[in-house]
Amino acid sequence: MDAPSLAASLQEAVPGASIEVVPSIDPQTTIYVPRDHVPALARQLRGRADLDFALLAELTAADFWPREPRFELVYILVSIRHRLRLRMKVRLHADDAHVETVTGIWPAANWLEREVWDLFGIAFDGHPDPRRLLMPEDWEGYPLRKDYPVQVRKAANTAEPLQMTEAEFRANVMRDRLVR
Repeated sequence: MDAPSLAASLQEAVPGASIEVVPSIDPQTTIYVPRDHVPALARQLRGRADLDFALLAELTAADFWPREPRFELVYILVSIRHRLRLRMKVRLHADDAHVETVTGIWPAANWLEREVWDLFGIAFDGHPDPRRLLMPEDWEGYPLRKDYPVQVRKAANTAEPLQMTEAEFRANVMRDRLVR
């Protein structure tokens, strides 16, 4: 399916969603979609037999500071059945950087969304586990933002490694086996 046909099909399936097809230097189709229509479009991309984008291969972001909209989310989707790849992008303003989660559509989005939140500060509304993934819990700021200070000299407040005897370790293993 070519890019204009894909956009027309999605436009018909999700009325009101303005889908912008952009030229690409590779054979992968690239579209921009509005933030508020991401879940509806994702359901169409995943669920329709003529599309069947069953694999979320990657989810990342880019910071174009000081430009507005500042952020772009980039979803890389794959339809194995139809041998298609799609790059779906979402523009987000710095003061309103959030989008609805797609973890219910593509479970692989779980950790990818946590990574984007942790490093860029882009929130995913309704995410089932919005804890930090890469940075320590007490970390302040988002290291992949362009305005993040690069000369940070902060020691992370992490816990010391757990020390236990061989007997304590064996007791824990045996207890865990009994619980299951």
